[in-house]
Amino acid sequence: MTNHWIDMIHSDVVMIMGSNCAENHPVALRWLQRAKERGAVILSVDPRFTRTSSFADHYCKLRSGTDIAFVGGIINYALQNNLIHKEYVAEYTNGSCIISKDFAFHEGLFSSYDSDKRSYDKKSWGYELDENGVPKRDKSLEDPRCVYQLLKKHFARYTVDLVSRITGAPPDDFTNICKILTSTHTPDRVATWLYAMGTTQHTHGTQNIRSYVILQLLLGNIGRAGGGINALRGESNVQGSTDMCLLFHIIPGYLKSPTIDNVNLKAYLDQWTPKTNDPMSANWWSNYPKYMVSLLKAFWGEKATNKNDFCYDYLPKRSGNYSHISLFEHMYAGNIKGLFCFGQNPAVGGPNVNMEREALHKLDWLVAVDLWDTETADFWQRPGVDPTSINTEVFMLPAAASVEKEGSITNSGRWMQWRYKAVDPPGEAKSDAWILDKLVRALKKEYNAGGVFPDPIRDLAWDYGHEEPNPHIIAKEINGYFTEDISFPDKNKSFKKGDQVPSFAYLKDDGSTVSGNWLYCASYTNAGNMAARRSAEDAVNKIGLYPKWSWCWPVNRRIIYNRASVDPQGNPWDDKRWVIRWNKETKKWEGDVPDGGWAPGTKHPFIMRPEGLACVFSTSLADGPFPEHYEPLESPVENLMSPVQYNPAIKVWNTPEVDNIGTSDKYPIVATTYRVTEHWQAGCMTRNLPWLVELVPDSFVELSTDLAKRKGIKNGDRVVVTSARGKAGAYALVTDRFEPFTIDGRQVDEVGLTWHFGYTGLAKGDSANLLTPHVGDANTMIPEFKAFLCNIEKEVG
Repeated sequence: MTNHWIDMIHSDVVMIMGSNCAENHPVALRWLQRAKERGAVILSVDPRFTRTSSFADHYCKLRSGTDIAFVGGIINYALQNNLIHKEYVAEYTNGSCIISKDFAFHEGLFSSYDSDKRSYDKKSWGYELDENGVPKRDKSLEDPRCVYQLLKKHFARYTVDLVSRITGAPPDDFTNICKILTSTHTPDRVATWLYAMGTTQHTHGTQNIRSYVILQLLLGNIGRAGGGINALRGESNVQGSTDMCLLFHIIPGYLKSPTIDNVNLKAYLDQWTPKTNDPMSANWWSNYPKYMVSLLKAFWGEKATNKNDFCYDYLPKRSGNYSHISLFEHMYAGNIKGLFCFGQNPAVGGPNVNMEREALHKLDWLVAVDLWDTETADFWQRPGVDPTSINTEVFMLPAAASVEKEGSITNSGRWMQWRYKAVDPPGEAKSDAWILDKLVRALKKEYNAGGVFPDPIRDLAWDYGHEEPNPHIIAKEINGYFTEDISFPDKNKSFKKGDQVPSFAYLKDDGSTVSGNWLYCASYTNAGNMAARRSAEDAVNKIGLYPKWSWCWPVNRRIIYNRASVDPQGNPWDDKRWVIRWNKETKKWEGDVPDGGWAPGTKHPFIMRPEGLACVFSTSLADGPFPEHYEPLESPVENLMSPVQYNPAIKVWNTPEVDNIGTSDKYPIVATTYRVTEHWQAGCMTRNLPWLVELVPDSFVELSTDLAKRKGIKNGDRVVVTSARGKAGAYALVTDRFEPFTIDGRQVDEVGLTWHFGYTGLAKGDSANLLTPHVGDANTMIPEFKAFLCNIEKEVG
């Protein structure tokens, strides 16, 4: 999230797309209610008329998987009608940058596509540089090869008629959404954009978000109070776990996980440290070496020295795609022998779970760490399986719940808040930290006795307490400390060995600083635990920043990219809701913590980009510099935008018999998955609580009254939903919330299924993921849960 929860009250327009926040994020909706009371207009775009839609002022339906066509149409509307914040676009985005003469787009493909590798060589997507190696710019936005003109040409194809034919959105409803949202292109109006898994869980999920970003940048809504792109997360600490990089391609602080060609620390830093020749670019990622070396020092302490590359060789080097889907494909092939599942239940929550359950058979051992018994732990005794045919050894470790342990959580608004232990965990249940600590200590003991390449384990700096690890020691290490006495003459500061590092501006690449995550540097300083603060004092701008309530990364900045909230002279675009402003008398910024303290006009505002500008045109994504509509892997219709049916950069798995792809002749109905308020994720927790089981005791499929009539299905009937990968039984929920779509002159139906259920716990039922495909986004590999094909029939017998 660029902004935070409270900030939503400042919006004039709120777009909710890819999220049903009324049911899945009800507390977030309270802030939208406040915004509405202050005059905000709420927009809901969804395949289904949800409770969020009923709360909204305006609703427009669209078929699942067609977000880019829908938003592309809004972008085209804004561009054709000159409803953009032109000064913002010219000054603060790469819309003014000139692109290489080699760049092209034709028939659904960008330049330099390799069909055999299903990937792009992105060299032709680069900037045209001047004699100093700085991207050329035309701030008039008239040059035919500037990003703005290329953008205009690309999205001119997304007409109201074509958008309606692709998405099924009624033209009048769509045009109404366009008018309301683009009304925020003026400096005195602002819109925020809220999204969730309905946006991300597609083969083009990253580009869905990119389309939102492009539109918000054209309207000048990024960095401002009441603006931004804001992701509504499904758990209290999703942001925190992402920051600590529990994903295969990054390590703490969003640093890149090393690959096999990063043969030493120099090669690694040379590849991943961005460079620029533009004196106006802050290029904050140029500090990458400081953050990486400080992280290596956190891992290996005194063993990490300049002479041994700070133990860089100890880090595993990635040689391929280690995403969830790829792991289970390799597991199914017998290439993975052991699996730890900490609070995860892939036998319910993974895509194509029939295949993933079968993959668990190929393991030698499985460790399940959770509050209750899970389907993953019980896979060997699930219905229809002979336990004697499975050799996997399963270990179950009972875990403590969130209220049974102390530590921090970081909410979607990036606020890190300290929580205290309320009660002891029951029985033999232990915290995750206790379990990991005992595991590491046991491994160190084994490797101290010998083994192949024992050094990375044996040399780990690991001392967080002896029984229950102390979360304060861990938090202090994440913040970072000095390993020697050190002075900073330019800052008129000096520190003693062991002092906490006050902010990431003090981190060094010479081994004199430790930091387990540079983004969290300043969260636990010599002044104490910033996350534990609870002052209700607001900032000078009185817009609800509350800078002394908890702590927010980075450096307690509540709204990121906030240098874009002012004009090039440092004056707020909107005096009523100013985030920061330049005080000419003190020659300092006031308000929120600015994105760098430089004076107005001296640095571009988007400091994490090497060009210093927000990217309307991306030079790095796997599937193109502009979003382009492609159909989901499984679609009932042909792509009306181009001959390229689905994302040309996705990995399509084809393991025989388990990776089947459905076609519309057999599976004519679009299906999507969603959650309900009463159940959470894979259901392990909520399906073991009787009062929630009573509210929603079984899985259901929601379908329109029109489809139900044609299928002879009544509300409450048992039905069977089938896809190319399996079948799921469910109760029919017949409603008017789904309506048939008219797609290019033909009728297309869509249904929605819950996925919280399995064969373990108080409430049992079939997960929708018995039906979903094993395919993911081209950039992130997040599975395409939100759009696939199925059929539905009344259960017989």
